[in-house]
Amino acid sequence: MKLSLEEVENIADLARLSLTESEKKRYADELSVVLDYIEMLDEVNTDDIEGTNQVTELEDVVREVEVVESSDETKKKIIEQFPQKMGNLLKVKAVFSSSDEE
Repeated sequence: MKLSLEEVENIADLARLSLTESEKKRYADELSVVLDYIEMLDEVNTDDIEGTNQVTELEDVVREVEVVESSDETKKKIIEQFPQKMGNLLKVKAVFSSSDEE
């Protein structure tokens, strides 16, 4: 599959990359080779092959989440240490805001 220069320009625009004419030609050639290889892999019959997530046979070590209730006195001491609070809640800057609003 040969990519055209227009397709490379479109990909570069989507990735917000500014490419020179020589880079566009080079990437058209290089990406075309990669896509050709992927097309070759599509021809391999994998019907009876079981999927794998990883091949090292390592396992994640995790622990169970354990909820421990604290006394009202402990909760009060923690809340008193909040730099900014609204009632019993910790007040933080907005995470999903594009401005510096709190």
